[in-house]
Amino acid sequence: MKLTVVGCSGSFPSAESACSSYLVEADGFRLLLDMGNGALGELQRHCGLYDLDAVVLSHLHPDHCIDMCAYFVARYYRFDGGRADAIPVYGPEGTERRLVRAYDDVPDERSMGEVFDFRTLTPGTFTVGPFTVRTARVRHPVEAFGFRIEHGGRTLVYSGDTGPCQALNELAAGADLFLCEAAFTHGKEDIPDLHLNGRQAGEAARAAGVRTLLLTHIPPWTDPQLNQRDAQEVFDGPVELAKAGAVYEV
Repeated sequence: MKLTVVGCSGSFPSAESACSSYLVEADGFRLLLDMGNGALGELQRHCGLYDLDAVVLSHLHPDHCIDMCAYFVARYYRFDGGRADAIPVYGPEGTERRLVRAYDDVPDERSMGEVFDFRTLTPGTFTVGPFTVRTARVRHPVEAFGFRIEHGGRTLVYSGDTGPCQALNELAAGADLFLCEAAFTHGKEDIPDLHLNGRQAGEAARAAGVRTLLLTHIPPWTDPQLNQRDAQEVFDGPVELAKAGAVYEV
């Protein structure tokens, strides 16, 4: 699998990065995980507007899904070749309703369904293209999911947004690459069931026995190097910071 970090900023875009969005490719299939603020523009650096095969949304906070409204415009009002075919969009219950409400001026309530084939996520396993995807509910104020993506004997796990939870540790067990949020700073923010700090991300990586930890979703007001050091104090494997445009072979 090839992972491209389209955007990795948490809460709102930074000067260096759009919000959460990650392109996963294998066997010519392109799967996008999340499409937060600014992600659609950055995505075009890595693939064409109409080259995505499926989208998976971890939850419905704007920094993970709001650019789906702009992507609707690109697919629905396409003038070079007509309206784009519908692609699968996996998301929590109510994803279509949430995006229609956010856009606020769709031609009618069924318009998004003409270019997005909405499918409701539940805990369990499904296949999309060459990937086997296992989902688990994680801890966040809204319904939120983490994802375990497997292909060719390799495993990528994406935490989405979550506080510490056993479900995340189990989802990440033995992963080759653990793409894990670290929005908070250890010793500073202490809000249950919202986000991880760097130390907690490292603890989750250690508990899961992952090979490499890649910290992401770090907001502009959080020091990424401090979170990296905090993770390294409790996890012996490689700890890297996600950067927009970075590419990883899994």
